[in-house]
Amino acid sequence: MNIVVIDYGSGNLRSAAKALEFAADVVGEKISVTISSNPDELKKADKIVLPGQGSFGDSMRGLTEPPDLLDTLNYSVQTRGVPFLGICVGMQLMSAGGLEYGYHEGLGWFSGTVRRMCPNDDKFKIPHMGWNDILINKPHPIFNGIKTGNHCYFVHSFAYDAKDGADVIASIDYGGTVTAAIAKENMIGMQFHPDKSQTIGIQILANFLIWEP
Repeated sequence: MNIVVIDYGSGNLRSAAKALEFAADVVGEKISVTISSNPDELKKADKIVLPGQGSFGDSMRGLTEPPDLLDTLNYSVQTRGVPFLGICVGMQLMSAGGLEYGYHEGLGWFSGTVRRMCPNDDKFKIPHMGWNDILINKPHPIFNGIKTGNHCYFVHSFAYDAKDGADVIASIDYGGTVTAAIAKENMIGMQFHPDKSQTIGIQILANFLIWEP
């Protein structure tokens, strides 16, 4: 199985790649993980992962500046139906747009908007950084072996505001309800970092590797 981790100038790429390799050992999958911005590599991908940290606008520019990268990504995910996982900013980019330092268009695969977090109590600091219990809103193969109350690791100041609640498969309570994961068809997004979420995160990545949407 050929996994491509998209290199678009963001950090956290090697951490995600190493976690995927570890997850493959857990489920006995033979995989090749390539970190690349080369559209030819994307065309050969069996699964695609878009990790990320940083601002929405800079990250989106990282996808649009390399020639043919964005077109190939859209074709691979939207037309070929390649299973896709977006992590943190990688999930946020799946939205219609983000309101970080102005409005920036996203990939448009999901209809919601990414907005600054506004907790209902000052004790909830921004950026949100640390461990939180997740609430699984609806069953999904990505959460096989995972249950409500399991801890995942978050680092973010902006969050996905869903236009269609049916897209939200997990959430957290952080001074209000915050989207933790979204999914439809062959696409999954996670606001938390599975590569930093220890055993729970590795199980989630292992589920992604064996997922056949």
